[in-house]
Amino acid sequence: MRLALIAGLLLGLSLSQTAPTAAGEAIGYTIEVSDVTARVGEKTIMHITLRPHAGYRILEAYNNRLSRFSSLDGKVAFDRPVVQPTIENDALVFTVAVTPTASGPHPINGVFRVGYIDSPTSMQMVSLPLIATVIGAE
Repeated sequence: MRLALIAGLLLGLSLSQTAPTAAGEAIGYTIEVSDVTARVGEKTIMHITLRPHAGYRILEAYNNRLSRFSSLDGKVAFDRPVVQPTIENDALVFTVAVTPTASGPHPINGVFRVGYIDSPTSMQMVSLPLIATVIGAE
């Protein structure tokens, strides 16, 4: 009985998570991001686009944002702790200013908090991961 309860709880947890479903695919949105390269100490801009899946729309009234930036090795500086998107061609576009502080590749991450409408009577708010690399060049 306890084993069945534990299995049921684990299944429920796995079905309720908002983790990516495939590379670049996430619940409600497709994430388009490319790694960026800049000289050490020089700021560059990373452009990230979230496109709603077919049949979904952006929940414009929600406070869509990207935040909680970090660098695996601490070698990337972020200009702002929170970035608000613009809406362009029915997509959320985030412009993130980053500065590598050392040479080499530096994995970074962040958290998108975004909303979407998936039916006339249903809205969803989800957290999605940003995973990318900032490369510092000499």
